[in-house]
Amino acid sequence: MVSRSARRKPTLEGPPRWRFASVLGVLLLAPVAIFLRALDLQIINSEFLHSEAQARHMRTVEMQAHRGVITDRHGEPLAVSSPVQSAWAQPAKLLDDGPALEEVAGELPRSAEELRTYLEARRDREFVYLERHLAPDVADRIARMEAPGVHLKQEFQRFYPAGEVAAQPVGFTDIDGRGLAGAELAFNEVLSGRSGAKRVIQDLHGRTVEGVGLLREPQPGEDVALALDRHIQYIAYRELKRAVKRHSAASGSAVVLDATTGEVLAMASQPSFNPHRRSGVDPEQRRNRVVNWTQEPGSVIKPFTVAAALSSDAIRKGQVFETAPGTLRVGGHTVRDVVDHGTLDVAGVIQKSSNVGAAKIALDTEPRALWETLQAFGFGARTRSGLVEESSGVFLPAPPQGEVQRATLAYGYGIAATPLQLARAYAALARGGVIRPTSIRALEAPPEGRRILDAGLARRLRGMLEGVVAPDGTGERAAIPGYRVAGKTGTVHKSGPGGYAEDDYIASFVGFVPASDPRLVMAVTIDEPRSEAYYGGQVAAPVFSRVMSETLRILNIPPDDLPRREASAVAKGEAP
Repeated sequence: MVSRSARRKPTLEGPPRWRFASVLGVLLLAPVAIFLRALDLQIINSEFLHSEAQARHMRTVEMQAHRGVITDRHGEPLAVSSPVQSAWAQPAKLLDDGPALEEVAGELPRSAEELRTYLEARRDREFVYLERHLAPDVADRIARMEAPGVHLKQEFQRFYPAGEVAAQPVGFTDIDGRGLAGAELAFNEVLSGRSGAKRVIQDLHGRTVEGVGLLREPQPGEDVALALDRHIQYIAYRELKRAVKRHSAASGSAVVLDATTGEVLAMASQPSFNPHRRSGVDPEQRRNRVVNWTQEPGSVIKPFTVAAALSSDAIRKGQVFETAPGTLRVGGHTVRDVVDHGTLDVAGVIQKSSNVGAAKIALDTEPRALWETLQAFGFGARTRSGLVEESSGVFLPAPPQGEVQRATLAYGYGIAATPLQLARAYAALARGGVIRPTSIRALEAPPEGRRILDAGLARRLRGMLEGVVAPDGTGERAAIPGYRVAGKTGTVHKSGPGGYAEDDYIASFVGFVPASDPRLVMAVTIDEPRSEAYYGGQVAAPVFSRVMSETLRILNIPPDDLPRREASAVAKGEAP
């Protein structure tokens, strides 16, 4: 019999065997599961998972090429690109963080509500620009915010050191760096280069963590040297602007050519604009009037009328023309002079700018001779300057047959030309009857010319044009002390929808200097001068004189109209 105390003694038993087996099984299965998972990730599905990771974190990033620099002929910068930051966003991420959106909006020219509306309309996109070309301090503040979905991207912004002084010939680009006007457009392909690309790994916030590899090296654009001389450009711009303001004119243009090469040393238009602030600018301010504003040239065409008559033997040497009483009836049209000039020889017709004399010369000349002469001097054709905006002007499709058309063509009505075409035609007269294309780009050597007029006749015409700038000529105010100047004034009634305006004029002067060995050609045009003075000799000729005076000094071109002793002193660098 078992005692009561023996029955009460507890027995010591271990945990249930099933629990031990379970724990052991888990400990054995865990490494197996980890191994199988690793096998799945590293081998079985590694290619799929790698591609998925790449799709989420690997990005191809464009590397923008640096746009080439535009310089003047001496290497002075006229257009340069500088790196700037632009802000972009992933709309959904920024919209989900209201405080961050408010903070970002505080640095942008949009209110928070405007920014929210802008992003909501583009919520499903992965990339939208918030603001292009940020100021450096603004870019720094946005970078420090670390707002979700907001990133910065480096781009290039174009700057124009000469500002409005060379705005039209240099031109400008759009915000993406594509040329839209002027040299920027003409040489866009050369300047642009080719963008590159690289592969990078980005984190969840779109920040680059690691560069993977270069796909394509960016190729920077080439630099382009223009024929412009920045100093001469400034002088031409300053004097043109002063003349337009002084005479309350609507607009104006001025162009300076190197007579020996056809290179454009200066090209100015008024009104102008600031190329850094183009918003709201009138298209007329952006217009390069030197190459795409055409007008009836008026009396500056008369030397070519005389050239046609003399080269075709239509008039005799020493022949005179009776211009009294200052009018000439041709068909149903009356040709008028400002005053009665009486009897004039050919040189006198040019010097006094007689419309009656020019009309009589043209009527004595076979129509085709005048038509072909004007065509040979480049009227009706582009000058091949290289600028895309250049106009070919308006020219007659066939020789004029009616007497009225022949007479009015003789003094510059019935065709239209650009200031650059006029400058090129006068350059041909200046350089002995050889015409060359013009060039906005600096040239290494003068282009091949084409003879269009006998050299002896060109010299004779040059002498006649010197008479225009003499004290009794219409272009006296174009004179430059110490230099022989040749040129021609022009004043033409401006045409409109209702015909020719009685009180609207275009005043012009085209000339070259030094006349003994022409180096520079300049054409000046003032549109609708509203002061008491409106003739070309009063309004445009003084601009020529002031610009050429300083340009001759800058280029160190010696005088050709000084007394022998004084000229010798100048040549030796002594004080005259």
